[in-house]
Amino acid sequence: MSTIKEARTSLLEVSLDRPFLAGGLYMVSSVPHVLLRLRDGDGTEGVSYLYTHSHLLIRSLRTLLEDMTALTVGEDPMDIEAIRAKLRLATNWGGPGGVVMAALATVDVALWDLKGKLLGQPLYRMLGGFRDRVPTYASGALWRNFSLKELQEAASRFVQQGFRAMKLRLGSEPSAEKEVERMRVVREAVGPDVDVMVDINQTWTPHQAVRIGRMLEEHNLYWLEDPVDHQDVRGSARVAHAITAPVTAGEYHWGMPPLRVLLENEAVDILMVDLMRVGGITDWMKAAGMAEGFRVPVASHICPEVLCHTVAAVPNGLTVEYMPWSFRILEEPPKVEKGMLVLPQHPGTGVRLDERAVKQYAVQ
Repeated sequence: MSTIKEARTSLLEVSLDRPFLAGGLYMVSSVPHVLLRLRDGDGTEGVSYLYTHSHLLIRSLRTLLEDMTALTVGEDPMDIEAIRAKLRLATNWGGPGGVVMAALATVDVALWDLKGKLLGQPLYRMLGGFRDRVPTYASGALWRNFSLKELQEAASRFVQQGFRAMKLRLGSEPSAEKEVERMRVVREAVGPDVDVMVDINQTWTPHQAVRIGRMLEEHNLYWLEDPVDHQDVRGSARVAHAITAPVTAGEYHWGMPPLRVLLENEAVDILMVDLMRVGGITDWMKAAGMAEGFRVPVASHICPEVLCHTVAAVPNGLTVEYMPWSFRILEEPPKVEKGMLVLPQHPGTGVRLDERAVKQYAVQ
């Protein structure tokens, strides 16, 4: 029997190639990470990390994570549900949300990584093994602060890199016409055969979403993501029923209960599940199974190096968001071939840290 002998955390500040405007509100030039390593007595290590745009929260997250992981020492890493129950009880977890859920999710990912390494199996095979490559779309370059020319250039680069789908952020222009103009520019740059998703990050009213969504459909809109406030379930349902393109939402919700509400109210056509907010790999898979019961596909939110496994493991997995925020600390980023993300065959998540980069980005 394997036993967890040590839990260690470290704080990283991973720089980005170019700053972006987050949610139309503030510029982000780096992404703070908390790195977790769970090690058994033989030295096998389960690795995980969480990140947030908030430099204010990251140290609180690390402190909580250190206290929680101390409770895993002496436990069998195969007993993931039992360890999760222990951590929930220790934190008086009465409902989903906030730093407790994010920390729990980080422990959960490290446990799955350690379990896969101990069993000698890649994560996607342990979770179901439905396929060994999944559709993916480029994310993290078509930002709101880009000029029209920059959008054209970035979109063209994605195509040259082999992507067959990409995501554009809208929601900050002063008129519907200017919003649609940005979509038109991207569509002209990539041609008719590349899928273009649009993410609004909750900034429109239902009326705006219906009106502008219909205008975007004229440029072959693949999906409309988070068009309204995530708590406005009726508004999201109104948009989903009024436009032809699928409405995608779910990333802002903590835990599974609100995802069920979205499904029950037909407020989404595609359910997007966030790794940290839902509670880790364990609950991501449960959410995917719940969505399958409603005949709804699931898509991942950021963390492609981990969530490629969950999307590949389930029959209703649709696509993986290829977001490169952590790639600088990896030995190699996820591999993309002809618009498909190729699943790593290394045991566990397949995440292998570049220790020199980890040291470079380490902060006190």
